[in-house]
Amino acid sequence: MSTSTSPAADPRAFTPTTLDLGDAHLRPWSRKDIEVPSLVQGLMDGAADPRTALWNPLRTADRAAAVKWIEVRGDAWDAGTLATFALLGGPATDPGTDPGPDAGPRFLGGLGVRWTDRSDGLGMIGYWLLPAARGRGLATRATLAAAEWALRTAGVRRLELAHAVENEASCRVALRAGFPAEGTLRASYRFGDGEYHDEHLHARLASDPSPAPSGA
Repeated sequence: MSTSTSPAADPRAFTPTTLDLGDAHLRPWSRKDIEVPSLVQGLMDGAADPRTALWNPLRTADRAAAVKWIEVRGDAWDAGTLATFALLGGPATDPGTDPGPDAGPRFLGGLGVRWTDRSDGLGMIGYWLLPAARGRGLATRATLAAAEWALRTAGVRRLELAHAVENEASCRVALRAGFPAEGTLRASYRFGDGEYHDEHLHARLASDPSPAPSGA
């Protein structure tokens, strides 16, 4: 299930939409989230996690940086140029609402879809999870839901996913979410260790069939 909060005048504009995963949901970042301590802290926790800092560096090491990060992404949603979601546990909540505590972390991580060539319908997807949220299939389900949304409703023609060759967990997520491997990009991206790493390139097309449910 998904719920859209505003119409998109441009067929290739990202419209804020909440994506329901059942036991979790992807909610668009909003400037209202600046006032939610658990979300700001979650971004700082993500920046401090060694695995995230290596493969998905976040410029959110302190509160000021986290606030700026949220502001930029709220503005990007308004412009329809960048789709970034907070992955939250439990039923959907409104922007600016504190998810609150539960048996596990309510703030679980993040996911983004960005244009690499908007005029040609070419986009890229990426994701990260806090340590306590890993190993539950959340990254796969979140990536699958966001990819379906981008390809079916947001005007994306081709959606790419790239990860460091050494990041085997991300490779498994890509394959399970219906992104076949297309090749290796040599020394293509400087990661959090300051070194350029080879990347595996995966992609899905809007014309591709939706992947079978996990385990099928």
